[in-house]
Amino acid sequence: MNSPTPFPIEDVQNLADVRQLAINKVGIKAIRHPVKVKDKTGDAQGTIATLNMYVHLPEHLKGTHMSRFIEILNSNVREISIENFYLILHEMALRLEAKSGYIEMHFPYFVNKTAPISGVKSLLDYEVTFIGEITETGHDVKVKVLIPVTSLCPCSKKISAYGAHNQRSHVTVTVSFNQGMWVEDVIRVVEKEASSELFGLLKRPDEKYVTELAYDNPKFVEDMVRDIASAFYKEKRIKDFIVECENFESIHNHSAYACIASSDL
Repeated sequence: MNSPTPFPIEDVQNLADVRQLAINKVGIKAIRHPVKVKDKTGDAQGTIATLNMYVHLPEHLKGTHMSRFIEILNSNVREISIENFYLILHEMALRLEAKSGYIEMHFPYFVNKTAPISGVKSLLDYEVTFIGEITETGHDVKVKVLIPVTSLCPCSKKISAYGAHNQRSHVTVTVSFNQGMWVEDVIRVVEKEASSELFGLLKRPDEKYVTELAYDNPKFVEDMVRDIASAFYKEKRIKDFIVECENFESIHNHSAYACIASSDL
């Protein structure tokens, strides 16, 4: 029995489009994929990332090749870091024959922290996003990190006979670099400017320490963003940044918010 004669399958994406409208970003959104992220210890954390991957589509093409985005993810088994993230950008632009491309990779990132008095170790998770863009003139990689901290209200401390209200705060920083800098280094700069940092595990002596530390170091939301921005300006490895802080107020049913940007990132 003769084998059926293969017929070529038409590549519809490569057909011409008569509307003559280029598309700024086209691709896949919110795909989850296992990745290995290199950390400051030299190890690689296995984690699950959520990715958005887009390319520019010129006005003369009908569509892009969606399957190639998935192929790129499945072929990348390297350990990903801030320094080599641009390699995936280059591969995407090359495989999809695009003059520009954009990737967001969002994932949980864990840091092993040591309690201040007992020395007990525990993991604390942070939300990290690598943001990369490639154009015909080069590439740019930024890092966005959400860092939970404690803030204690200076006004409450001033007017109260005893105690002061405090709350958990989310500091979100978006940073571009002049030279290499680990995610852990960015986190450390931020945590040093909070009323107190957070820990996954605290013993009673540790809890006493962080409670008193926050009381001795009160911060408005305005203080938080100003102090962190000042620290970033002094950090030579950081080129540009956005610092945002949201205080989840413990005595109000709303949040307090502040933002400082060194430039338009």
